[in-house]
Amino acid sequence: MNVRKAVITAAGRHQRALPVQTVVDRDGVEKSVLAILVEEALGAGVEEVAVVVAPGDDVPYAGAAGGHASTLRFVVQEQPLGYGHAVYCAREFVGHEPFLHLVGDHLYVSAGDTSCARRLVDVATAQACAVSAVQATREHLLPYYGTIGGRRVPGQPDLYAVETVVEKPTPTDAELRLVVPGLRSGHYLCFFGMHVLTPAVMGILARQVEMGGAAPGGVTLSAALATLATREKYLAMTERARRFDVGVKYGLLTAQLALALAGDDREEVLGRLVEVLAQRELARRREP
Repeated sequence: MNVRKAVITAAGRHQRALPVQTVVDRDGVEKSVLAILVEEALGAGVEEVAVVVAPGDDVPYAGAAGGHASTLRFVVQEQPLGYGHAVYCAREFVGHEPFLHLVGDHLYVSAGDTSCARRLVDVATAQACAVSAVQATREHLLPYYGTIGGRRVPGQPDLYAVETVVEKPTPTDAELRLVVPGLRSGHYLCFFGMHVLTPAVMGILARQVEMGGAAPGGVTLSAALATLATREKYLAMTERARRFDVGVKYGLLTAQLALALAGDDREEVLGRLVEVLAQRELARRREP
């Protein structure tokens, strides 16, 4: 399986401004979130990238992409009919090929030299099937993520055969349907925000669109992936890197700190943090 294309979704009602926000990358260069995501995809061997945007966002996004703008294709989601629908909007771009999919409101910080997307694409290529990156996640965070249920693949400690997918399950639902043998109590395998998907997903999403997005939340990717798990080989790969949702409170700040502490300027950043904390403690001691 040759993964040549990537789709970044960035048309969500509450995420439209996020990809144009700037941070200092781990190499010390100021870049937009979108540019970092595009580089993540290109570093995984992808040759073409489509960005799904809301009407009118293609121009500011092209500006945020910097030197990558000429290599991107912008796909407009005319109506906000759900996350799955945003992915479906890229069906003509994808054609009959597998594709890497990233969400536009997450940043990923890998622990080593191999990027998260590169590792995922390598596993999908070796296994010749769809693979979603997942991470063991505490129960109280379930309202933020799609979650998989499945079983460990024999001889592959980081791979799971996906049996079901539930979008933002309740703790009770997760306990009944999504417990995975081998995980710590109170932990579940939640989506990392990165997938390699087969073109079969587009056919499943098409059926949802035809039905008018009957599921709560409109056309959902999680529902499509749950169907995919019943039709073809579909795996989940545990990812030990860190994901940062830049759309939550202090999310962009936390992502910036993680990038800085993983980069070339780590010692300088640590020094400045220590200085800020020391000044805060000194000011506290001076209070009457």
